[in-house]
Amino acid sequence: MNAPFRPAALRVSAADLGDPAELRRIEAFVQAHPSGTAFHRPAWLVASATGTGNRAHALLAERGGEIAAYLPLTEIHSPLFGRMLASSGFAVGGGLLAQDSVSGAGIFAALEEMALRLSCSAAELRGGVLPQRRAGWSIKRDSHCGFVQPLAADDEAQLTQIPRKQRAEVRKGLAGELTVTAGSAASDRAAHYAVYAESVRNLGTPVFPAQLFAEVLDAFGDSADILTVWNGAEPVASVLSLYHAGAVMPYWGGGTHAARRLRANDRMYYELMLHARQRGCERFDFGRSKTHSGAYDFKRNWGFEPEPLSYAVWTAPGTAPRDADPTSARHSARIELWKRLPLPLANLLGPHIARGLG
Repeated sequence: MNAPFRPAALRVSAADLGDPAELRRIEAFVQAHPSGTAFHRPAWLVASATGTGNRAHALLAERGGEIAAYLPLTEIHSPLFGRMLASSGFAVGGGLLAQDSVSGAGIFAALEEMALRLSCSAAELRGGVLPQRRAGWSIKRDSHCGFVQPLAADDEAQLTQIPRKQRAEVRKGLAGELTVTAGSAASDRAAHYAVYAESVRNLGTPVFPAQLFAEVLDAFGDSADILTVWNGAEPVASVLSLYHAGAVMPYWGGGTHAARRLRANDRMYYELMLHARQRGCERFDFGRSKTHSGAYDFKRNWGFEPEPLSYAVWTAPGTAPRDADPTSARHSARIELWKRLPLPLANLLGPHIARGLG
């Protein structure tokens, strides 16, 4: 009588992110997995950590020498918000990527051990396989929503796909004397950073270091670019987008004060839809927004339907939950103060704070 089949044991270990062969193995696993995202890619993990002065880590579960599960992690340090491990850091997605047959228990235990060893009082998983009924963890299912929609077959169909009221705003942007460029050259990067820095200052948010955008663009190569809308020689709206698995995600975007009057943001997102289709994309991923926020309503105005996202947060025993929520009462006064800072001062101070936001 044959002995019953016993699958090989699952071995959990830290990945060697300094080994190019290890990075290639992880990249292949992410690209082959149906739930893999741009934020799971080693390119994102390493670039976002390098660009913000933080450290990248990853946990692997292997069976018979093959990757069965992968968890990218960014070790984030902030004098305001404390230390945490995020998957993925500076991203709106990530989390544990696993084969269907893999239980996450071993990798979650390894994550908790790593967090305590690194003096991180919190960990956050932004999607992926989440721990269920595990001590120390809480799951949020209604704080954020994602917005994804198929791209239309041609330019005119793309325009008519937009609801009437928002379509009228796009037409105003198309009627103006605006020009559009796309690329990742030094001029594209400079224009994007100038626009983005002003945009987030106006929202009361510290700007990320310019190196973060440079590292991501360099690491992603053809899988990232910048689209900018110009009013004469002045950039008024700009967005850095990521391309993955047939979808475009406008990730870091914004507009100057003049953009609203010129409808430059409306023009920008419509032009990005056309640009992405020409690149072979099939879907437009508008990213996440806090439920019922202004950005949430803006995306619904474009005809996108919200899909609730699930996140998991772990808090170390005996510590208070980490509060980095910009909408909390604790931070509202700081946000209002930041909106009033002169732009040069906000650009000087912002990167030092933003590299710890994660």
